[in-house]
Amino acid sequence: MEMQRQVKEWAAELGFDDCRIARAAEATHADVFREWIAEGKHAGMGWLEKTPERRCDPREVMPGCRSLICLAVNYFPGESPFREEDAGGYRIARYAWNEDYHDLIDARLKEFDLKLRSLGGNQRPYVDTGPVLERDFATDSGLGWNGKSTMQIHRRLGTWFFLAEILTDLDLQPDPPFGDHCGKCTRCITACPTGAITAPHRMDARRCISYLTIENKGPIPEEFREAMGDRIYGCDDCLDACPWNRFAAESREASFQARETIFSHRLRDFLELDDDGFRALFAKSPIKRIKRPRFLRNVCVALGNTGGIDDLPALERAAAAPDELVSEHASWAVRRINERARVSPHA
Repeated sequence: MEMQRQVKEWAAELGFDDCRIARAAEATHADVFREWIAEGKHAGMGWLEKTPERRCDPREVMPGCRSLICLAVNYFPGESPFREEDAGGYRIARYAWNEDYHDLIDARLKEFDLKLRSLGGNQRPYVDTGPVLERDFATDSGLGWNGKSTMQIHRRLGTWFFLAEILTDLDLQPDPPFGDHCGKCTRCITACPTGAITAPHRMDARRCISYLTIENKGPIPEEFREAMGDRIYGCDDCLDACPWNRFAAESREASFQARETIFSHRLRDFLELDDDGFRALFAKSPIKRIKRPRFLRNVCVALGNTGGIDDLPALERAAAAPDELVSEHASWAVRRINERARVSPHA
């Protein structure tokens, strides 16, 4: 218990918003994960199907692992940087409004690892990067619970937090689970624009806007383009809908606040970025990871849904671009805007 108290004190000192302990074992929903993979609902994320035995049991990842230190970092940056009366707004998932969370949390995990070594521990720290079913162990430890959207929910942080975990061979006293507190609420399921939450705790990534705009390397299927609306990177709808967010407070981290240099752009401005301009604008941002063509693909879809005739010149230039991924989506957007203009001359 003394060692557990010391671990939690270090977590707070390093800026983590919560810290709980789980016992190393096979993940609670390992069978559900295997079934999900077998059904192809992981879409094009092929890495998830590799060595599933490692992903389902941290002792396969780190022989001798006895405990998982489960950590939370609040990233809630507040409400949209666009005012309701602003025309031409768009949506980016809140976690990507500024700097890449991996960099900030990785640095903290390295410091944490050094402290744990002083207790005689050997560790493997991960933030979103290791083969661990982290939400299962977070739930086991009482670090919130897995909601019907499959997103983790925390009683103080709502849905706006990052998970990280440290696999360790230290034998730490596990914390009790907090339990599932979703009750009969299904707001997240109702809120999903594409019906990707097919049942409570069941997600089909092939339909998910976050997958389609980020991990998906190919075209956006036409059946989902209209539902994307003005979203150009990720989707927060199922998170926004959660009533537990009434307890959420803004993050203390300035690096999670909306970056003005990004949100001062109109949608069509992004189409004028060359590769150097894209890398400069999104330096240290998770958006840079998907590279310019995929990002412009998303921008074209959003313009097709929300743009007007003033956006046509930029889209027509994009439609003539050599990159087929960009040109096809730009051509689609041009057709959509022209169709609206014919119905309403003021579109």
